[in-house]
Amino acid sequence: MIPSSIRDIFRINLAVKKQERVLLFCDRPSEHEKIDLQDIERRTRLGCLALLAAEIGKGFCKTLTFHEYPATGSHGAEPPDELWKHAFGIKAVDTLIKKDLLLPIISKTVEDADIRRAEDIIRRNKKAAVDCVIALSNFSTSHTRFRDFLTRICGCRYASMPLFDSSMFEGAMQVDWKSLAQRTRKIAAAINRAVSVEIRTRNGSRLVFSKKGRRAHADTGILTRPGSFGNLPAGEAFLAPLEGTARGRLILEWAPTRQLKSPIELVVRNGYVADVKGDDEYAVQLREKLADRKENSNIAELGIGTNDRARRPDNILESEKILGTIHIALGDNSSFGGKVKTPFHQDFVFFKPSVTLIYQDGNRRDILKGGQCVI
Repeated sequence: MIPSSIRDIFRINLAVKKQERVLLFCDRPSEHEKIDLQDIERRTRLGCLALLAAEIGKGFCKTLTFHEYPATGSHGAEPPDELWKHAFGIKAVDTLIKKDLLLPIISKTVEDADIRRAEDIIRRNKKAAVDCVIALSNFSTSHTRFRDFLTRICGCRYASMPLFDSSMFEGAMQVDWKSLAQRTRKIAAAINRAVSVEIRTRNGSRLVFSKKGRRAHADTGILTRPGSFGNLPAGEAFLAPLEGTARGRLILEWAPTRQLKSPIELVVRNGYVADVKGDDEYAVQLREKLADRKENSNIAELGIGTNDRARRPDNILESEKILGTIHIALGDNSSFGGKVKTPFHQDFVFFKPSVTLIYQDGNRRDILKGGQCVI
């Protein structure tokens, strides 16, 4: 079943053509990471899956480039310059380096004016860029300039699959793609008519934020148009809340790959996590990460899961797609409508939530009630 499902990624999700160039990459644990045996085994399986996908994919396209690099250590961090060369071409990347632009981009310290300079360089050399990317790295590249430049400027089609597990081929990847797309676009359209959003969960979470000037996007898994981007498995409507407006508290019961031994409370003020309360060992890791840079504490994203075949609660790639869940991300949102740039983007899933849209005239409308879609 796995080879057939991999072929569907090339054939259905990306609709790869014979004359196209595909980049498929993964990452390996770096010497700086502290990971347990179970996670090593999971990441070894992911690397093997990437190698298998690369072999199968060669029959679908003109060229397929496979690249593996040392892991960056966090979701949302920019990949190393060698991957940039495979994606954009040596000339474009050498020019970025010569103009002292690539290092600030990778470190996410780049100024807006320099982003525009970099965009001009990428645009002038976009014919050298690959046509499709399959990102099977452990750490997500979704919320990076690397991905943003490829899709927005070069028209590359991009399937982001961090933390992917072969079991997903039997569940969340077996979704009815047409129905998923219709459901996801309907929810995104409803969100886009509101000015504010309120979230509540049964365990005590409550968050309110403005979405003024922000649009919700639909992640449907159909990545056939130039510039298409999304996760596989797919299934979420998502947006970047307006910075500085989120307030309330979030009660975490799940870390990205496991259930917490005890809940962690995030206190949110003025758009940022102001305090992390809890005894679980993950609270220590989270406090350290949020202390690195203030931007890491930014309330970066609200996503609403729309995939009725997604089930797994212990893997963030799938759990955030479960129909009727929501996820809140911290950190970077610069690649999907926000203004915060930081090498960190971490999602947290909440089960059986209620989501209320607030309109300009003050009227309110529920779109989720206790995890049930009501639109």
